[in-house]
Amino acid sequence: MAAIIRLTNITKIYQVGDEQVFALDGINLQIEKNEYVAIMGPSGSGKSTMMNIIGCLDTPTSGLYELNGMNVSDMDDNDLARVRNKEIGFVFQTFNLLPRSNILHNVELPLIYGGMPAHERKEHALEAIERVGLTGRIHHKPNELSGGQRQRVAIARALVTHPSILLADEPTGNLDSKTGEEIMALFDTLHREGNTIILVTHEEDIASHAYRVIKLHDGKIESDSTVHKRKTYSPQVV
Repeated sequence: MAAIIRLTNITKIYQVGDEQVFALDGINLQIEKNEYVAIMGPSGSGKSTMMNIIGCLDTPTSGLYELNGMNVSDMDDNDLARVRNKEIGFVFQTFNLLPRSNILHNVELPLIYGGMPAHERKEHALEAIERVGLTGRIHHKPNELSGGQRQRVAIARALVTHPSILLADEPTGNLDSKTGEEIMALFDTLHREGNTIILVTHEEDIASHAYRVIKLHDGKIESDSTVHKRKTYSPQVV
């Protein structure tokens, strides 16, 4: 299968005073369609920098990054923004929802930025909301929902553009353990439905849901292993 993500000799260097700090140091990696990958590492390992580069939120100092066949390494900010909106669905631990907008409008946002007509936006948004089990809550605002429900809204928003990858940064970080497991069960379902998922996490328990675990240390890939026995959890709408 062709790789959706291909990183070739990626480096990211920050200048700190007179010293150059390698946040990423010669990363070579490819991720194929429908993989479920966890990227792990302690603070300072480079995992956040890798997430920013994979998510087209930042560009490498050197090396080649190909996303779905496009060389995004040298794109300007406008091109990167277009790629992010079309190709990448983000899920953050802080949800990043508009507090004064209802759930339907929050999920529609990427389609508004993409210029989709209103009637099409609503259709796509309702489909995404149904996939996360919140059809009855479309007129609620975020403060009227539980933490787990807010994260489901964020996942629906990530899904609404039918992106190439779902990129989740510590997606259960603001949730209690039971609700966190229910959100991870939703990711398991989305993976079975054909989505490519990349988790960035420092928690072994969350990473255990992935089929492949990549561990970073000092900006380098320390290990890249396939997980054969995965934990399972019965999904439950929260």
